[in-house]
Amino acid sequence: MNPVPDIPNIDYDPRTRLVFGAGVLTRLGEFARKLRGTHALLVTDHGLEEAGHVQVALDSLGSAGIEVELYDRVRPNPTTDDVEECLAFAKSRSIDLLVGLGGGSSIDCAKGVNFLLTNGGRMEDYWGIGKATKPMLPLIAVPTTAGTGSEAQSYAVIAHPKTHIKMACGDKKAAAKVALLDPMVTLTMPVRVAAVTGIDAISHAIESYVTTRRNPVSQLFSRQSWQLLCRAFPAVVNDPSDLKARSAMLLGSHLAGAAIENSMLGATHAMANPLTAHFDTVHGVAIGVMLPHIVRHNSAIVGRLYGELAEDARLCDAGDPNAGALLADFLTLIVSRAGLPTNLSEVEQFDPRMIPIMAEEADKQWTGKFNPRPMTESDFTEIYRCACDSITSAV
Repeated sequence: MNPVPDIPNIDYDPRTRLVFGAGVLTRLGEFARKLRGTHALLVTDHGLEEAGHVQVALDSLGSAGIEVELYDRVRPNPTTDDVEECLAFAKSRSIDLLVGLGGGSSIDCAKGVNFLLTNGGRMEDYWGIGKATKPMLPLIAVPTTAGTGSEAQSYAVIAHPKTHIKMACGDKKAAAKVALLDPMVTLTMPVRVAAVTGIDAISHAIESYVTTRRNPVSQLFSRQSWQLLCRAFPAVVNDPSDLKARSAMLLGSHLAGAAIENSMLGATHAMANPLTAHFDTVHGVAIGVMLPHIVRHNSAIVGRLYGELAEDARLCDAGDPNAGALLADFLTLIVSRAGLPTNLSEVEQFDPRMIPIMAEEADKQWTGKFNPRPMTESDFTEIYRCACDSITSAV
């Protein structure tokens, strides 16, 4: 008879209504009215205007009688400077509702503005959990990429412009009141964008499944997310017009985001952030290179859990002692088939001489603290070197 497993403490407090389905973006005004919004700040980027999604949002809000202020200058990986710029735009307007339309950058920027618009101060004041003392405005999040899962989280992840450290500013009041998941809007994503954001979502599912903060609730989200993503990702790469696969990717991304909310992330993200900071490497590209190496590194500690994920992907039985290696190989394969780099030698501008600095910075990233296998600066150095492949000898 198997023993009853230990169950960790759980504090599951969902705040976000999930509305999923093709065409739900047209209902944005309906949900804004239910939140009693009259004057909305729509936070987005120029690319989505060109795709036509911003106009759909504006039309829906306008039809509901809601006045809209459009801020469309969000940049990837927003810093405190980006939040301050959006804040300056919003301050002179009587905003009572925020809408984040776009990838994680737009949604996180909207959350960041919400902190400062309602509670004052700087983003640095909210680094951590629960530091906002005043009520915050209702937020509707509309993800247009299947990647970050930010719409499912109460954290605004904002980078410091000088140190490049990503500050996780968390507060339950910052969570979106409604997340509108419309797979139709993801059809306009170029296949490369779908790939780099999809790899990020996959990493969220895998990392959240094994962190030291994992619990039965987070693992329900993680595993369901993985089961959707591991099948849908290759399908989207093969046929970007596959709405069924796009739908699975979007829902899988959301579930992975919900898992992060309850379990945090691991060392893969700690190692990806310095690559983005120093070489402007796209986040999903950095994740795709580093994730298989972290899976191999962690296998000695959480091999059985990786086995469950490997079995879900039909790679082997859950109890296979080589499950971690097979899972890592599978990840490298799907990254490669998506046309993305699989080692650092393929990353544009990468300089192996920066490894000691990156390892030091990775060791300070908050996500690495939840990795199932404790990480040291020397561990980060070794894994970066392993990821260099053919240029290892040049380091």
